Amino acid sequence: MWARVWPNATALVLFAGFVFPVYWMFSTAFKPNSDIVTDSPVWFPTSPTLEHFRTAVEAENFWTLVRNSVTVTLVAVGLALLIALFAAFALARMRFAGRKSIVLTFMVAQMAPWEVMVIAIYMTVRDADMLDSLVPLTLFYTVMVLPLTVLTLRGYVAAVPRELEESAMVDGCGRTEAFRRVIFPLLAPGIMATSLFGFITAWNEFPMVLILNKEPRAQTLPLWLSGFQTAFGDDWGATMAAASLFAVPILLLFLYLQRKAVGGLTAGAVKG
Repeated sequence: MWARVWPNATALVLFAGFVFPVYWMFSTAFKPNSDIVTDSPVWFPTSPTLEHFRTAVEAENFWTLVRNSVTVTLVAVGLALLIALFAAFALARMRFAGRKSIVLTFMVAQMAPWEVMVIAIYMTVRDADMLDSLVPLTLFYTVMVLPLTVLTLRGYVAAVPRELEESAMVDGCGRTEAFRRVIFPLLAPGIMATSLFGFITAWNEFPMVLILNKEPRAQTLPLWLSGFQTAFGDDWGATMAAASLFAVPILLLFLYLQRKAVGGLTAGAVKG
């Protein structure tokens, strides 16, 4: 009995520790100011209000930054998946000189802190006269999420029996057609896992856009959120509403994909 109690108790404590800040953020966003600035905490909004969300949505450049964030994130994740599919297939199925070195390079790139390269990246973008543009931001986000995407999908491709691909080729399919009809449908869990990781990474990225995009209309939501309290003083309700709006896309995507995404990361990490 006790062998089951302590793991469950530990899980409950960890769950409360992770969930409570999220709950407090959302609940504060709905509280009137009288419930926020009090000597004792108010656990539930007494009179829920949407005024703080209205303040956040009506902030300058909000919808422009939403469009920027969605565009940069989706394009970066899409490009990373497209490149990773072909790279993963080559690394898992083909034998060529330097294959293991390439895999090792991807692993090292995954561990490297991108922040140490900000100055070099800034000078490259500045010399190309592309500051305050979404194009370099999208390209660098693609490179940031590419290593894990390749490594995960490589494990999935390696897990597909070669006999299935060979049977399709015997039936008249070329290698590309066999990949599209046989291997690609079996990569769905890995694609979901890497898409979720890439979305979270690109959506939350802060240092790169801080350095490359100084023009307010060329920025993304993380930078807008960081200056929210400065823009609105001590309006904690509006600050929490802005943070809630920023977190909603990730929470919804995670809730939708979390089971397949966790399974995808695990399977892709141990196979191949």
